[in-house]
Amino acid sequence: QITAMQSLKILLLGAAIGCGIALPAAASSSDWYNSEGGKVRLVTSGKADDAGRIHGVLDIALKPGWKTYWRDPGDAGVPPQIDVSASTNITDAAFSFPPPQRHDDGYGKWAGYNHPVSLPVTFTLSSPKDAAVIDADIFLGICETICIPVQTRLSVDPAADPDNAEDAALVKAALATLPAPAKADFGIKILPGDHETLVVEATFPGDPEAADFFVAGERDYMFGAPARSEKDGRLVFTIPILDRPSTTPTDGGLYYTLTSGEGAVEGVLPFP
Repeated sequence: QITAMQSLKILLLGAAIGCGIALPAAASSSDWYNSEGGKVRLVTSGKADDAGRIHGVLDIALKPGWKTYWRDPGDAGVPPQIDVSASTNITDAAFSFPPPQRHDDGYGKWAGYNHPVSLPVTFTLSSPKDAAVIDADIFLGICETICIPVQTRLSVDPAADPDNAEDAALVKAALATLPAPAKADFGIKILPGDHETLVVEATFPGDPEAADFFVAGERDYMFGAPARSEKDGRLVFTIPILDRPSTTPTDGGLYYTLTSGEGAVEGVLPFP
């Protein structure tokens, strides 16, 4: 058997030989790039919105038994990554993530998806009135008992087929899977913790057994799997802080997702 750490090393070392060949931009969606555990493509809605953004998805078609990762994959994987520096008139690209599931494969606990998933991605244009061509370098891990790197360039000319109803419907459906913004009756409250723990109280609809809390370690933060407890009839998650920056950041925060049997919400919490 291969351990989680060995699996990660295989993923990283294999990246150099797992590169896909760039395909010419010819439509509002790219061709599929095939890998051992599935295939990926980039789909866009074609037209930029009034704010100068093009909405799309990274479409990940996993084979049965394979999985891929959330924005924080735990200690044994890598999150999906996108680099659009080779693009024309594109300054930034940012993923959004549907609610993940928690998995324990015997080697480590991780957050992600064991089914086909479409990750929404928002492309920001330098000049909204000018044409844009997307040349996106994609890197992600898809895993069975070991991880296989998927590294390829997916090219799209959104203006080539700007009124493709099928592509637009796929993007719209993917956006509809995203968690809603957290609110008073479905969200979290931060409780006092210490230097080594993040403690939150969760409020949500539905069965407490179906609820789960995910926080993404960024800016040199690393978190362990949360422990569940009850306080005054409320569900409390205590999350180990495995690593932290030497100085607490003063800008931004940490993305979190709270899931329940009735749906999911997301938000940003202050750096602990």
